[in-house]
Amino acid sequence: MNTKMKKFGLLAIAGIMMGVAPTVAQKQAPPEGGPPKAFTVPANETYTLPNGLRVTLVPYGIIPKAAISLSVDAGEINEGSTRVGVAGLTTDLMKEGTEKQSAQQVAEAAARMGSTLDVRAGKDQTKLAIDVLQEFAPDAVKLLAEVAQHPRLPQSELDRLKNDALRQIALQNSQPQTIALVRFRKILYGDHPYATVVPTESDIKKLTIQDVRDFYAGNFGAQRAHLYVAGIFDAAAVKKAIAESFVSWSKGPARLENVPVLKPQHVLDVTDRPGAPQSTLIVGLPVPPATSPDAVPLGVTNALLGGSFNSRITANIREQKGYTYSPRSEISRRYHDGYWAETADVTTQYTGPSLKEIFGEITRMQKEPVSDAELKGIQNYLSGLFVIQNSSRSALIGQLENVDFQGLGENYLKTYVFRVNAVTPAVVQKITRDYIKPEEMTIVVVGDKSKISDQLTAFQPSK
Repeated sequence: MNTKMKKFGLLAIAGIMMGVAPTVAQKQAPPEGGPPKAFTVPANETYTLPNGLRVTLVPYGIIPKAAISLSVDAGEINEGSTRVGVAGLTTDLMKEGTEKQSAQQVAEAAARMGSTLDVRAGKDQTKLAIDVLQEFAPDAVKLLAEVAQHPRLPQSELDRLKNDALRQIALQNSQPQTIALVRFRKILYGDHPYATVVPTESDIKKLTIQDVRDFYAGNFGAQRAHLYVAGIFDAAAVKKAIAESFVSWSKGPARLENVPVLKPQHVLDVTDRPGAPQSTLIVGLPVPPATSPDAVPLGVTNALLGGSFNSRITANIREQKGYTYSPRSEISRRYHDGYWAETADVTTQYTGPSLKEIFGEITRMQKEPVSDAELKGIQNYLSGLFVIQNSSRSALIGQLENVDFQGLGENYLKTYVFRVNAVTPAVVQKITRDYIKPEEMTIVVVGDKSKISDQLTAFQPSK
């Protein structure tokens, strides 16, 4: 035995004699966590320019960088039935240069600041974002302002971008998950713009440069926009850059509000996919909006039911029965709108059994209160996740954007963790009974009809 080994052995024996067991032998439970801490929103300043542009400045963190984001209330909701796809095409063209700079010059300017400039459209909003070294924050504001207010929207790039969009649409439409979501949203939303998951090929092909320019002119303006700056930056210099860069932006049109009025649609919708080894399932229904007093308890209930790795549906059909690898439930939200849905890709022969287990877990949660320990585990998970969601410049901006967009109020972020931890087993049971009702759910299945039709007989709505 060499000298080092002798020393190690003597130290280990001495440790045991003194009551200090080696680490591997310790079986003590870790100490219980303390009470959840309230999230303190960093000190921030919000003001409005004469043209209606809202500005929020948030000094935050220690990393010498600044995130800048401009949210404009213009998105797919504003397209109308004859210009589906124009919002995304508009933001693609906004990245193709401004009246003063080419696309390459804009990209190079962003690169000199240590970043790239992102522009993208969503259901309700268009967002322009850049994250730069702190000394470049004023210049980044100016660059973002130029792209937002003076895009060139060149005819020369239209065909290329439309072809890119068509390739992406073809790829998406080949995926059973997209096929299922298209059917689910159509059943739920009907002719409302929220029904659109991806545009059709004909939607894209018929769009013209005039459609793009009209969409931009009719939907972009200062009173629809909110600029956020978070991180380390010279506030005086940034304010000066904002005033100089955005002062001449016209107000533009007022924000369009087009909130759908949804009713549960209890139907079974099956799309045939011959030879498919799996069936893609979506089951869901409308739920209250983010402004509802029940929104946070509903989020806790979702996490318990299917919205986390340790949730009941996941434990059942993934861990215990092996029907699927990646089941997941979520609450999908848009402006004052939302739905709950469970999705899963299940082995074809277990299509019916999977639905039975999903609905069985919902019914069990309606009838039996969850245990205190199970609930506490999910509350700790959601509280920790909330901390992560506020742990970076861009993440914090995202939280503030959501609060402002949905109109959740200034106390929402401060009180979120406490409200999560105030949910009781009885509340979870009531939320499940009130909002997550199998008898009201839309059931969408994409799979091999010849092998799954008999399995689905039990889920046909009674007439």
